[in-house]
Amino acid sequence: MNNRKPSWLKIKIPDGKMITYVENLLVEHNLNSVCKSAKCPNRTECYSNKTATFLILGNICTRACRFCNIDKGIPQTVDNLESENIAKVVNRLGLEYVVITSVTRDDLVDGGSSHFVNVVNSIRKKSMKTEIELLVPDFLGNLSAIDNVINCNPTVINHNIETVERLYSSVRIGASYDRSLELLKRVKEKSKIITKSGIILGMGEKDHEIEKVLNHLREVNCDLLTIGQYCQPTKKHLDVISYITPEKFKYWYDYAIKLGFKGVASGPLIRSSYNARRLLCSI
Repeated sequence: MNNRKPSWLKIKIPDGKMITYVENLLVEHNLNSVCKSAKCPNRTECYSNKTATFLILGNICTRACRFCNIDKGIPQTVDNLESENIAKVVNRLGLEYVVITSVTRDDLVDGGSSHFVNVVNSIRKKSMKTEIELLVPDFLGNLSAIDNVINCNPTVINHNIETVERLYSSVRIGASYDRSLELLKRVKEKSKIITKSGIILGMGEKDHEIEKVLNHLREVNCDLLTIGQYCQPTKKHLDVISYITPEKFKYWYDYAIKLGFKGVASGPLIRSSYNARRLLCSI
């Protein structure tokens, strides 16, 4: 266990005026952002650049991943106005690239995939040129649900594998390593959509296990990859086992590029949707 954060994880807080503006805009339209709910370390920078990753289907998750700060419990009723409200905010902020993600909704028959589609369609009606990245849950492996998000043809479909196979039973409660790989594989089998995944380090994984994950992702033709540092959100969450140095993140960047990933973001403060458009433009 290592709870003392190193110097490279310290963040300079930018001007708070834009942060307040974006957060007020989200509150005004009854919207959630994963930036705030998950305590992303980059949320101040993203808000200052007038960007946000929208969190749909409420802010209560039906699973209990031990690294994630999003609340767990009985989820809310799906807000049928959410897709239209997101479209309004995207248009108002003039976003050229938007990331849509959700809590995991195992209580819904299709895992919420139809709601993803509604959000995509609403954004396109108001902002035709906006590129859309969907960061989706595994939908419990429901093929028709996965096909729903494929058929709405977003620019990128992202599904994070998060950690190494050995740690799934203790870190990603209710998830399946193979199921995550199968989702990414199906996207490529059914479409030409760019696929993306991410892993967070510092939870006790070994180097050979990281190599195995990255190789498995390339075997299903995953295009883009993010690698970041796990930071304990609260004392109730999984302990940080190790802080990975910037030099080691550079090593994993080089390793991933050699494997054939088309774009890689690797660093202590990297998160799945951070500078998502820049990563896409790198390929």
